[in-house]
Amino acid sequence: MRKFNISPLDRSLEPALRNRIDNLTKPKGSLGRLEDLALQIGLIQKSLKPMFRSPANILFAADHGIIAEGVSVSPKEVTWQQLAHFSKGGAGINFLCDQHGFRLVLVDAGVDYDIPQGHGIIDMKMGRGTGNFLHEPAMTTDQWHEALDRGARVVEMVHADGCNVVSFGEMGSGNTSPSALWMHILTEIPLSLCVGAGAGLNNSGVGHKLRVLSQAIDNCPLDKADIQGRLAYFGGFEMAMAVGGMLRAAELGMLIIVDGFIMTACIAAAMSIDPAVKEYAVFGHCGDEAGHKLMLEALGARPLLHLSLRLGEGSGAVCAFPVIDSAARMITEMDTFADVDVTKYF
Repeated sequence: MRKFNISPLDRSLEPALRNRIDNLTKPKGSLGRLEDLALQIGLIQKSLKPMFRSPANILFAADHGIIAEGVSVSPKEVTWQQLAHFSKGGAGINFLCDQHGFRLVLVDAGVDYDIPQGHGIIDMKMGRGTGNFLHEPAMTTDQWHEALDRGARVVEMVHADGCNVVSFGEMGSGNTSPSALWMHILTEIPLSLCVGAGAGLNNSGVGHKLRVLSQAIDNCPLDKADIQGRLAYFGGFEMAMAVGGMLRAAELGMLIIVDGFIMTACIAAAMSIDPAVKEYAVFGHCGDEAGHKLMLEALGARPLLHLSLRLGEGSGAVCAFPVIDSAARMITEMDTFADVDVTKYF
């Protein structure tokens, strides 16, 4: 079982960072949220002039046994079909990664399909989807820990190639169901407020989904105090790998950009293992999936964008990157009043 050792941010550089930010050629505080981001990025990189290198969006894909209960409008085969689509280009996440200079890293975490070799998809398959958690655990505790480790290993791969900023995406028909349960478990927000339409359920479908998930909670034999056990019981292989990836990224001193509802549930799970991971995270956006805003509020997170996104795949995180990059460029590329002949005007 991998142990993660995330160092809380070293605040010794904070006075120097604040001094530089406050003395850039602008009124103090006039670049608003960019100034807060610049401080966080500088502390993570331990530099007065931080910069980003080789950004990557790691997309984990896996199937879910709970989809057999009719909790999603997307049939199971969409998972592997979309993963294949990502590998060829032309999907939402492809154009966004191309636009913003991200390497797209595709990982088969547990798709119920034998994906041929030669498509650039990393094989980390844990099985052909999880168990149906209405009747049995989605995964065992051993599988949970193995998935965390595999997700961490993928992050190590991109870090070895020079990456110091990473976002995570997912593909898995039905995965808003385990995400809603994780949200409920980790925040104690009533399940009815955690369950939404996912890929497009109507009101009747959302009601059915809530009934299924409520019954699954009632059927779970694990004590409520066993948080990690319950995360494994209801989780997805792609979600567990994202959790491991987030923890390892923080351990390596990388900036993590958190995507939408599912990845917010994953950072919440990562925080339940080591709260220090949050210091390395920027929350990219608040999406339209029911519960996302409430979960962000419960985590004390401030999202950068509000674009009504609910695509997943890491799309909102990659969309947010230019704002984050602007914060780094602000502190690195702007002059201070001491550098140029401009009267300090505040």
